[in-house]
Amino acid sequence: MGHSGINVLIEGTNLTRLLGGLWTSVWIAALSLLIGLALGTIFGMLRTLHNRVIRFILMLYLEFFRIVPTVVLLFLFYYILPRQFHINWPASWMAVIAFALWVAAEFSDIVRGALQSVPKHQRETGEALGFNNWQLFRYVLLPQAVQLELPATINLATRVIKTTSLLLMISVMDVINIGQQIIEANNQNYPTGVFWVYGLIFFLYFIIDYPLSRWAKHLEAKQKQ
Repeated sequence: MGHSGINVLIEGTNLTRLLGGLWTSVWIAALSLLIGLALGTIFGMLRTLHNRVIRFILMLYLEFFRIVPTVVLLFLFYYILPRQFHINWPASWMAVIAFALWVAAEFSDIVRGALQSVPKHQRETGEALGFNNWQLFRYVLLPQAVQLELPATINLATRVIKTTSLLLMISVMDVINIGQQIIEANNQNYPTGVFWVYGLIFFLYFIIDYPLSRWAKHLEAKQKQ
């Protein structure tokens, strides 16, 4: 067992490094979601207004982030935009910006759909009480839309967490990047180490995403009842 592949996980600080890389992936995903959900809520509200110009611009914004692959977005925000605008930010923060804008685009469509799903008489009741647009959103539409959009929001969160695996493309020291370094450094002593390293990475992603996925399915089933 001296050269068993599983030993690569406990060799030196390998396990600590992998967990540190996982934390990098998690905080980037969490911060991107926090910013993206806030922006997406605003954009989703604007997309329900009777302003064709705003709705058209936000529709183009959504389609851009849906069409362009996420890896291309990361290259755009890490390699191209910083050179054009002389920005010298760490790769992790450029990834947060790219992911946050992507989340905002996707979530705006979720919010729009949820707001439009609120029964029409609820809006009419608010208007009869003299509420302006802001008051309608705050007191009538958004509280009900939150329940409708929650399953889709959780599914979006799982997508963002999984997509952080692309961070190695811009040299962010996430769990995938660190795992690859460990495999390359220990390939001679532990030829089967690749199985154990990527197996652990799979398990780490699984224990984060699976509960979220189950929660989303539970909420969807509850809404159908």
